[in-house]
Amino acid sequence: MDLRPTKRRGQNFLVDPNTVRRLVRLAAIGPDDVALEVGPGLGSLTLGLVAEAAAVVAVEVDPPLAAALPLTAAARLPEAVARRLHVVEADGLRVGPADLPAEVAAPTVLAANLPYNVAVPLLLGLLERFPTVRRGLVMVQAEVADRLTSPPGGRIYGVPSVKLAWYAHARPAGAVPRPVFWPQPNVDSGLVAFERRADPPADPDLRAEVFAAVDAAFAQRRKTLRTALASWAGSPAAAERLARAADVDPGARGETLDVYAFARLAREARLAREGGSAAD
Repeated sequence: MDLRPTKRRGQNFLVDPNTVRRLVRLAAIGPDDVALEVGPGLGSLTLGLVAEAAAVVAVEVDPPLAAALPLTAAARLPEAVARRLHVVEADGLRVGPADLPAEVAAPTVLAANLPYNVAVPLLLGLLERFPTVRRGLVMVQAEVADRLTSPPGGRIYGVPSVKLAWYAHARPAGAVPRPVFWPQPNVDSGLVAFERRADPPADPDLRAEVFAAVDAAFAQRRKTLRTALASWAGSPAAAERLARAADVDPGARGETLDVYAFARLAREARLAREGGSAAD
């Protein structure tokens, strides 16, 4: 293929069959599942997913890789199995349900070795645009896996932790050694498993406000909420009033709040704008 993996696209391809089998097992792919894979690369994980799922939608942004993937499946799998693969040449940061083949059911599970340079926005965007995805297993940089699954109060708890918690319950699912990739990355890798929440912590149309509060709180993570939320709330005094109305200590730091606390803050901010909050 005359392939030269690029750092710009985060191309470190999974090439170890034992690791593929492990990932497919941990993803709990069943015969009724439609798997969504973003960044299939050479197709190692894709082959494992196609062997177990009802269908696999593989989203690849690199044209040569997208063109080669159906040929790889046809060469290595029985014809009936290879037909379960549907390749979509698109950017995973922008792909949505309308980009998927009409003949394929909506995806139910996300299983992917995500490009490490855009893993967090990629994962969060996919969960937002594909509400039918109920669970998943993703491989990311180990440090990012730790942040995504960190509970409140931890040193590494931050924006990715809270935003993923809006969509799903997440947990670490193990480490992945460097030699299973080509080329070998200069960082360690980890697995994150998740299950989507039956209901979000607040009304879905409040998500942007919740995320804005999260961004503000962690932009100055060593500051108290009274200070860190001042720009978001309008002033330190307004931030304190909102915090008290949301049953949140204005002297606390953002790293101590769970997603439900941020949802209460966002709800109070909306009520204040509408003139009906106890924070007025």
